[in-house]
Amino acid sequence: MSEHPGPLLQVEDLKVHFPVRGGLLGGRTAATVRAVDGVSFSINRGETFSIVGESGCGKSTTAMAVLRMQEVDGGRIVFDGDDITGLKRGQLRSVRRRMQTVFQDPYSSLNPRMKVRDIIAEPLAVHGIGNGRTRRAKVADLMALCGLLPDMADRYPHEFSGGQRQRISIARALALEPELVVCDEAVSALDVSIRAQILNLLLDLQTRLGLAYLFISHDLSVVRHISDWIGVMYLGKLVEVGAAQALFAAPRHPYTRALLAAAPTLEVGGVQSARGLLEGEQPSARNPPSGCRFHPRCPVRFEPCPRDEPPLEMLYPGLRVACHLASATNPTSPGG
Repeated sequence: MSEHPGPLLQVEDLKVHFPVRGGLLGGRTAATVRAVDGVSFSINRGETFSIVGESGCGKSTTAMAVLRMQEVDGGRIVFDGDDITGLKRGQLRSVRRRMQTVFQDPYSSLNPRMKVRDIIAEPLAVHGIGNGRTRRAKVADLMALCGLLPDMADRYPHEFSGGQRQRISIARALALEPELVVCDEAVSALDVSIRAQILNLLLDLQTRLGLAYLFISHDLSVVRHISDWIGVMYLGKLVEVGAAQALFAAPRHPYTRALLAAAPTLEVGGVQSARGLLEGEQPSARNPPSGCRFHPRCPVRFEPCPRDEPPLEMLYPGLRVACHLASATNPTSPGG
């Protein structure tokens, strides 16, 4: 693939549905879980697009679909100008060198039987890149880049803290010199005091290497300083997408406002649950509400909300919102 002048990644009307089996032997499809139901966004080179939402909203499924680790039921995934939606496993090999991931749990994502140098070098070995000498040199460079000391190379994962393990995971993800790194809740398992350090490392690496990030999180406070663009996801759909600064300055969707009100800072302190700021529980993606999917929990719902699904439409350049009230005659709503 050659570099394309447009966005590095384009996701268009992405759908991922899971069948729920029923019947005596589970032989028929009784229902369908619409985990991701028409999601569209793009990521430019060197930028971060974050997807934020409660557990079960479909954000991690979106990330796995982008990586083609999850089958897609509709829409398109375009990477560097090439449609990769229908590529088979063998065809994906070259694409996956350019798209890597950092997972949530630094304790389970590293092989406990491998030394750090072998963990970081493993992608190079799998793809047949270099020899023993060049791989050792590459590992040393990656460790230094990620703030790991040289004498850590011959130690095992259990000898490190969670933050150090995540640095090892990041170094491994960078071994193939990817252009896009998917960070799936990459700091949520870490102590609050360590999160800022890892976020600062990711920002530094982005500046040095020109990386693009797809950053998945349930916490708006975590993505506040790392994101260029943010998509707020609810029950399989993006309900608000905007430039980070604009979204934090004036969120327009009631759900975004609830998440922001619940978000802690990166400093040690109490955390208020978004659930306490919203009515009821998040409905099931197996049987989503009619109209706006958020309307059963929305404090400012009105007549069209249960009936008509609002489109994700531009309120002004840099902000798209799927909300009847936000797009009504008074564009300063909802919330007054």
